[in-house]
Amino acid sequence: MTVLTTRALNRATLARQMLLERADVPVLDAVAHLCGLQAQEPQEPFTGLWSRLRAFDPAVLSDLLVRRQVVRTHLMRRTMHLVTAADALAWRARHDAMLRQKVLGVYRADLAATDLGELAAAGRELADGGEPRTMAELGRALAERWPAAGPRALGEMLVAGLVPTVQVPPRGLWRAKGGARYVPLSSWLGREIDPPAPDGTDPVGRELVRRYLAAYGPAATADVRAWSGAAGLPGAVAAIRDELVSFRDERGRELLDLPGAPRPDPDLPVPVRFLPAFDNAILGYQDRGRIIDDEHRGLSVAGERVVLVDGRAAATWNDKDGAVTVTPLRRLSRSDRAAVAEEGRALAAFLSDGETDRVEVAASPA
Repeated sequence: MTVLTTRALNRATLARQMLLERADVPVLDAVAHLCGLQAQEPQEPFTGLWSRLRAFDPAVLSDLLVRRQVVRTHLMRRTMHLVTAADALAWRARHDAMLRQKVLGVYRADLAATDLGELAAAGRELADGGEPRTMAELGRALAERWPAAGPRALGEMLVAGLVPTVQVPPRGLWRAKGGARYVPLSSWLGREIDPPAPDGTDPVGRELVRRYLAAYGPAATADVRAWSGAAGLPGAVAAIRDELVSFRDERGRELLDLPGAPRPDPDLPVPVRFLPAFDNAILGYQDRGRIIDDEHRGLSVAGERVVLVDGRAAATWNDKDGAVTVTPLRRLSRSDRAAVAEEGRALAAFLSDGETDRVEVAASPA
């Protein structure tokens, strides 16, 4: 069986993630291809798409949110994701059990005496009852009936675990500020979520695996599970195994992939790319070594934005008033520093709507 080196996996990931070269595709198609973008921080998906799309216009993504073609909702790993409306409707039921269990993992003692079926019914009626509400407002209203549980546990279980909800604009619009206010997904989109298959098969799980491999492969079954968080995906992988090709990584793990998916030359030169916080190009794997060194793995869950040099996390970055500051994680060559500065200037201009292209690259660590 062919062994794919870490560098080969890196180049494949960059190609699938539109980070090898910027893609010339519509924003909605990019969001769909990427299986959504992680979006705890409302502005981060804009940087994620700027780094992936040629001539990206942030107003287009804002318009898609306003027109309800993309939504912000709890989905993979119980994290807030920006996904297409079609994927939210198709995938939510497949993630229901995981979402409930993850919330219960935090609030099990608080909710021990609460009938979750009754809570879901009361919460849906409440959430459907008028203007969008914050999680805190919903929790306080529910606490009148379940005072022992407490508003925080009730609110989070409702919006993240029991009733499929979306965060509505202006939350998530370009350069707009707005609190996280929720309405039911079905109300927002005017359509009920797709139900599970009645015959016990798992067509959604199989499609999730195919979509994941298209955007993240080659990958192990453990990587698929780490990306989604949903249970039962090994069964979905087994059901479509005849469609897939197999490799091994340098650790001996079996990797699966779609037959015609790109696997570029490992020695292919790659451009500098700036990734937003919590980007799924890093978080979408159980083994994140194809992008980030083990010693820096904690950055990926701490909300640090990273700069890819030769396809790997080589620096962190931040911005204030549109100016971009880069802090190297390792020694950068003169040419690498120049490439980082050039891409940083372009990013600064994007973030400031063209008002500045100021960038500062700090000294490399000794």
